[in-house]
This record gives sequence, C-alpha cells and structure tokens, in this order.
Amino acid sequence: ISNEILSIVANITGCVPLYNPPPCTNTCRDVKYRLITGACNNRNHPSWGASNTVLSRWLPPQYEDGISEPKGWNTDFLYNNFSLPPVREITNRIIHATNTAGQEESLYSHIIIEWGQYIDHDVAFTPQSVNKVKRIQGADCHCTTTNQDSCFPIKISTNDSLSQSGCVPFYRSLAACGTGDQSAIFGIPSITSPREQINALTSFIDASTVYGSTASVENKLRNHSSEEGLLKVNLQYSDHGREYMPFVDDMPSPCIQDPNAANDDRVECFFAGETRSNEVITLVAMHTLWVREHNRVAKSLKKLNPHWSSETTYQETRKIVGALHQIITIRDYIPKILGPSAFQKYVGNYQGYNENINPSISNIFSTAAFRFGHATIPPLIHRLDSTYREHPQYPSLLLHEVFFRPWRIIREGGLDPLIRGLLGKPAKLQTQQEIMTEELTEKLLVLSNNGSMDLASLNLQRGRDHGLPGYNDWREFCGLPRLNSSLDMHIAISDENITRKMIAMYGHPDNIDVWLGGLAEDLIPGGRTGPLFACLIGMQIGALRDGDWFWYENPNVFTPKQKQELEKHSLSRVICDNTGLTHTPPDSFLMAKYPEGFASCDNIPGMSLEAWKENLEEGESCGRPKKIENGDFVYCSQTLLIYFCYPGYRLEGPEKLSCQGNQWKTTQPPFCKDIDECSNLSSPPCHSSATCRNTLGSYKCICTDPYELAEDKRTCVDSGKLPRASIASIILVALLFLSWAAICWFLVCRGRKISFKTTADSNPGDDLKKSSIKIDCSTCDRMSLPLYPSMPLESQMVNSSI
Repeated sequence: ISNEILSIVANITGCVPLYNPPPCTNTCRDVKYRLITGACNNRNHPSWGASNTVLSRWLPPQYEDGISEPKGWNTDFLYNNFSLPPVREITNRIIHATNTAGQEESLYSHIIIEWGQYIDHDVAFTPQSVNKVKRIQGADCHCTTTNQDSCFPIKISTNDSLSQSGCVPFYRSLAACGTGDQSAIFGIPSITSPREQINALTSFIDASTVYGSTASVENKLRNHSSEEGLLKVNLQYSDHGREYMPFVDDMPSPCIQDPNAANDDRVECFFAGETRSNEVITLVAMHTLWVREHNRVAKSLKKLNPHWSSETTYQETRKIVGALHQIITIRDYIPKILGPSAFQKYVGNYQGYNENINPSISNIFSTAAFRFGHATIPPLIHRLDSTYREHPQYPSLLLHEVFFRPWRIIREGGLDPLIRGLLGKPAKLQTQQEIMTEELTEKLLVLSNNGSMDLASLNLQRGRDHGLPGYNDWREFCGLPRLNSSLDMHIAISDENITRKMIAMYGHPDNIDVWLGGLAEDLIPGGRTGPLFACLIGMQIGALRDGDWFWYENPNVFTPKQKQELEKHSLSRVICDNTGLTHTPPDSFLMAKYPEGFASCDNIPGMSLEAWKENLEEGESCGRPKKIENGDFVYCSQTLLIYFCYPGYRLEGPEKLSCQGNQWKTTQPPFCKDIDECSNLSSPPCHSSATCRNTLGSYKCICTDPYELAEDKRTCVDSGKLPRASIASIILVALLFLSWAAICWFLVCRGRKISFKTTADSNPGDDLKKSSIKIDCSTCDRMSLPLYPSMPLESQMVNSSI
C-alpha cells in the first residue's frame, strides 16, 4: 500500500502509521553514532527498536472478538464461566491502601523508584487515542459511558469519589495502521492481524529522555548557536547558578500554577526529550540532572578537543550519557530488582552483540511487568535541608500536591532539597496487604481528565485494552507452573487473604489480570518482584542489551580505556557534579543514614574524560573547515569529514571533504536548503484536519477556529470554546445595545421631567411585577446603563426609584 493511501486511512480512522525507516547508510556518522529514531541499529532489521514501531508480542493477544475488542468490552462475555470484575472494584477490594498503611523499605532509598520510572520513560511510551479529533468518526470519551470507538470507560459505583457519572473516562491506546479493525482496508484478514499498539520511543536505553526519539524534538532541544554541542537551558530561571531545562514553546502550558502567584507570573511546563517529564517534580529533577550532565561533559570535551565541531562534541557527549544510563541501569538498578539468581538466569554476563535478538520493547513489559514500580511509590515527597532533616522552609508534600507543578522546584528551593529527600528517605516496600497508596488510587492527576484518576484501575484497564493474556498464560510462558485452583495459588502467593479475594472476584486463576497477579506474588530472595515479573523484566533487559549494536560493552563502541573510565561513574557522581550536595551515599539506591552512611563528593569516583582526548600530530591536521549554515560536520578521521544538515534542511553539494597536503580539498562548499515539508503529499506532516504551513527549517500545523492542536501537534481537536466569529458577533451585539441605550439616555434627559412605566410579565405562577421610574435631568448623571439586558428589569432598578 502506498504512503499516500496509508496517510488517508490514518486520517480517517485515527490509527498510527508505522515508521518506515529510510535506507540505512554507511557514512561514518551513522555508523559511529546511533540514529535519534533508533532505526538501522540492526542493518538486517532496521525497524527493530526504532521509535513509532509496534510493541513486540511474546504471546498472541487475546481480544474478545479475536481482532480488537478488549477484555471486558462485552458484559455477557464469560471467562471460564465468569465475567471479569470491574477494575475499579479490584482497586477498592484488593489494591487500595491508605497513606498511613504502607511499610517503608529497609534496603533501598526513594531514588530507586525515580530511576525506574525515568528509565521506563526512556524505553517505552504508548500514545492514547486523541479526544475530540476533527475527523469523520470518533466519540468524545469524556461524554460517553458506553464502550464505543476509542472509549473504554472504567465503570464505577454512583457514590464513588472519582466521579458521579458512573464511570471514569478511559482512552484506548492508538492502534497501528493495518492492524485490528483497519487491517481489512490494507487487504489483510483481520484474524491474522489483530490490533497492535505502538511504542513512540526508541526501545534502547539511549537517554532519549534527554535527547528525544525524533529528529524534530532533538533539534528543538539543541543549542545550535553553541560551538560546544550544548543543550538549551532555561533563560528565565536558574537554580543557584545551575541550569534548569527550557520551557515548552506552546504557552500557556497545561501545568498547574502557583495559587499565590500573579496571573502573569507563570511557570510553564519544562521541555525535555520525553513528554512526561512534568508528571511529578521528582521526575523533573531527574531530567534536569542529565541536561546539566550533558552540558558539563560537552564543555569539558570541547576544551580537550578544540578542533571538534559542535556536532562531534554533541554526539560524543550523547554517546557518553547514553552509556551512563546503561551502566547505572544494568549494574546498579536491575540486580536489586531481580535479585542475584534471577539476574544471572535471565540477564547474565555480556556475551556480545547478537543480531538475531529483537530489542523492541514487548507489550507485556511496557503494559504490565515494568509497572511493578507503581506499588513501591510512597505517599510523601520529602524535602530535606543540608543536615538531612525536614526542610524548615519547604516541608514535605503529599504526592498529589506535586503532580504537574514545576513551579514548586523553581520557587521552593530548587533541586537540592528534593534530591536529599530522594537519597535520605526510603521507598515504599511492596507488600500483599498494602499494594498501592491512596495518593495514586484516589488522587492521581491526569491533565486530559477533569477530575482525579486511579492508577491501579488504569493499569488493569490498559492491560485489557492491549489484549494481554491472563496471569497463568504468562506463568506458563516463563516456565512457571500454572495455578489451577485456590489451593494452587498459595504456591506463588502466601497471603491467604489476597488469594481468597482474587478467587472471589475472578472465579478462576486463569482470569486474573497479569499485572495484579504479578504484583501479588511473594518476592523472590534478594529481589523486589515475584518470579513472574523477574522473568519478564529480566528477559526484556537482556534483549535491550544483547540486541543493541551501540551497547557500551560492545568493543566497537568505546576504546578499552574509555569503557574503563565510564564504569567508574555512578548516579552519585552525577548528583555531586550537578547539584549543591557535598555528600552522597556511594550507591544512591541503597538506603543510608546521614552522616555515617554518606561519603564526601571528593571521594565519590568518576570518569576521567582524558580518555577522549585526541592528539593531533603536527602536519596531520588541515585545521577546522568552515561550518555551513543550518548544518555541521563530523570527523570520520583526521583527513576525512562528512557534512550534514539539521532537520528541515537538505544538503546541496558534496557531502564528503578530504584533507590533502594540509588543505581541505573542495571546489565549492555545500549548503543547506530548506525543505518544504508541506509539499510531501505521500506522507503529510499534518493531519488532514489541519492546514500545513511551511516555515524555515520546519512547518506548522494550523487549525481553524474553534479547533486547536492536540498533544501530537498535528491533529485538530475541538477546543470546547466558542468560535472567534461567534465571540465577535456577541461583542458586536453588545456594542449595538450599548449604543441604543446611550441614545435613549440622551433623548430622555433632553426633557425637564419625564416619567414612564415599564411592565414585565412574570414567569407562569409568579405575581405580576411592575416598576415605575421618574427621571429628572438632574439625576441623569447617576443613572446606570443597563449592562445586563437579559435580567428582569426590576432586578436592574433596585434602589433606582426617584
């Protein structure tokens, strides 16, 4: 099917066109540095691990119609002769725990949770259906209580605190074009191509949280005016001289504002490589740390290698920062989650790159297994002073008080109190009795919803939306015994209270949602998950490592000396280098008591960037060639470089430049020409609901009133506001009425003494009301114009009888 037809289908149905990677090139730039989209990591399978590709399936999906309808879609559909219980009821009876009920973790600090969430946002994001899309079909999920189109509302009781309407809105994940209901349009039998969901991010652990997963996002994040390969920073605020991330371009942003600040004193959402960076201020802190680390490393590398171009400095820094994400994750984080036995079984020691392993994120990992961390989030966000006591000026906050509130960082002490709280306070221990705090089951804030949400119910509903097989199917997949009765349940879940509740609600162990079953299992020795999630997480992490050509341990990526230096680094070192903290635990994830468990930053090991210094021998360098506008170059060797253009531009002229006789040999340097993206009819950048306008190096999708751009910045959705033309009409009518009133006032006051009567008919059942006014010219300066003509006349004339 052609790209043009694919685009038309996507515009009509709302499905997501899958990323079609361009042919893989063998330029030194593309071989040396990973593409921002993740494409061409595997030259035989260029889409493996790339952004905007399908989540991989380790087991076939289970939809009620075999094609698209999620579990629980049809109320009369039975599973082992039982209906699936409503997800909100599962939350209330099994998952919900009060804020005071949770048990503190004895081994691990709060920051281990934040790293898990941060890395999850580095490898996976499944976009949801857009609300109120300006297209041929599509229900508004805010206004429906029935399962239709992209709406799969969460049913609740009428007295539930979340909503009084009997349901909570839920948007299904976007379907990949050519799957599910749309597959027949592509000539594919639906039964052979059930609904699939996409991963909008690169699957690899590559610091896409810092740099983005598309060329356009990366381009917006970079400071192209810098010769040091820096990322943009906030020009309005700083953290005691340290950098904040820039704000988003679209203002006003949806982030919640300080209620005590003036209306024009806003703190907007931060702009990062991943769109969820503002969800909670601790996540903002993690993102900010790595933007600072990038700029710190880039400045140091440029000093060591002044001949490097801005692009070389940027790409080498990006490569280092990505490697640090990998090291901290696989060396310091994952072994603590899986425990030593499961880590060795499913991950093990590095054996080298394996081109036959697909590193793409699996649906089960993204939608269930790696969401285990939600059960380890405590209800409080602590902010501590330099002695690791409660901060006298910035006290601790409940979780719901820090959702989408970046102003709390800028106006309440910056990163340091938050980082101390993450290091100095424990995580919540995942237990079978108190699975998830009420801050997440009753007070979760989602900007697309008007009220509070329940994260546990969202997780369960998302698993059904994606057609995830049940708990027992996944146990069998991992080589674990199936649990066929309530007695069998005790093999995996020792708490009789929770097994009794689960059987009472689900009827049979096969019916149990995999996310709940995995959470409820007894923790494995030395780990923080049960055996099922240890298997699923371990398998995915192993695939992310072994199927990544750019994994830091691959001998082709770093020199032995560089690899040795990288492995000296740690999250504690990153914190020391980028905050005002002078002491940290040697391992940030381990719970330590201050001050005896903390070490001076002077004694926290770190990498030496001298391993990246290039020593140019005299006579071997031609010096730096001239940089081209809207582009740059990368050295392939000391005698060869490659020119390229920034996104939105196309290179015109020779791509390669060689050094001969201490001179760069060129007849005419290349230049970068603007690309008119809007002329691309086969793959238009904007949804058909929007108008595309070309700009220099980019484009804009524009909506007609009363529509506005959705979160994808390419689709027009109903703004819910009156059209500007309607507003103008209202203003015009109001002005005409005021003019009429002014004329009447002038004519009335021309007489010496005039009286008149007005009579207003009452509504049925009301007494007839009459008003009488006498107006004298001497009183005209005290007469008010009728600003509210729709109100009963007597209401406007109170105390006006003269």
